[in-house]
Amino acid sequence: MLVLGIDAHKRTHTAVAVDEHGRRVDSKTVPATSAGNLELVRWAGHLGEHRFAVEDCRHLSRRLERDLLAAGETLVRVHPKLMAQVRRSAREQGKSDPIDATSIARAAQREDDLPTASLDGPERDLRLLVDHREDLVNERTRTQNRLHWHIHELDPSIELAPGSLDRYKVLDHLAAVCADHEGTVAEIAAELVERVRDSTARIKQLERRIAHMVGDLAPTLLELRGCGALTAAKIVGETAGVQRFSDPAKFARFNGTAPIPVWSSNNVKVRLNRGGNRQMNAALHRIAITQLRGGQGKEYVERRMTLGNTKTEAIRALRRKISDQVYRRLEADQLARDASSSTCELVAA
Repeated sequence: MLVLGIDAHKRTHTAVAVDEHGRRVDSKTVPATSAGNLELVRWAGHLGEHRFAVEDCRHLSRRLERDLLAAGETLVRVHPKLMAQVRRSAREQGKSDPIDATSIARAAQREDDLPTASLDGPERDLRLLVDHREDLVNERTRTQNRLHWHIHELDPSIELAPGSLDRYKVLDHLAAVCADHEGTVAEIAAELVERVRDSTARIKQLERRIAHMVGDLAPTLLELRGCGALTAAKIVGETAGVQRFSDPAKFARFNGTAPIPVWSSNNVKVRLNRGGNRQMNAALHRIAITQLRGGQGKEYVERRMTLGNTKTEAIRALRRKISDQVYRRLEADQLARDASSSTCELVAA
């Protein structure tokens, strides 16, 4: 079977077909449009039995994946790190689209457990909303910082409590202060007050929508102590379907809570994993810190410390344990959704 590696870009996609020995058979470059993607499907059909492999950069390859899947093609995703490793070990030097596409195809041949591409589900919508909310929060913070200095220039006697610039009562007071002053500073400050007010209203609206969506997608995950709606939404969105991971260990590798072995012979050691999805790792850390305030999480950390772990090492172990709990809860939520979809299909039939 031929493997067709695709190097996706903003304007063009380059595909290279390699045989079972990794030798190039043919190559083709098409525009990064739906028409170009269908041209790629027709070209592949003339080559015989095949499967596609694409570098996992979905901001560039999402439309390509959607078109190939709609055409009935089989498609696996190759992590950029795997592609780079193959390219460095190849005899051909340099970097070009055909070289990268060839490396993607050879990496897909070498690795037998690569994730299979699938159409985006509701998890992506949730992730987009979470990312959009975070962008609005960052923009509001910058606006609040500028507003704080303008208010200080207008009236240095006004003392604002930390984190109070998103309260409507405080914003109303600042709007009245700006109205009592004249000049450019007061004008800009009044505009910033309204901008903060509008941003706060939109952020709260998004938080309600996110909480509603995550309640439907991951009710079991929300029952985990320390996992609020925004944290659960971050986990669900970044996971992008727990069925991608066959066991909790692979999920832990993905989120960076699994330590990396660094040992030889009988000297067994591990070191901290600084890789993985750092957004997921931060979400799991928030859950761990919340559980430290009492209950089983606090007892677990204290027990690890009595065994010789430092507090930092004990928290890392707790984070790894929470990762397994999150995996099982995500799996249970996915099974419940699948069962509900099957029931709806039977009723419709």
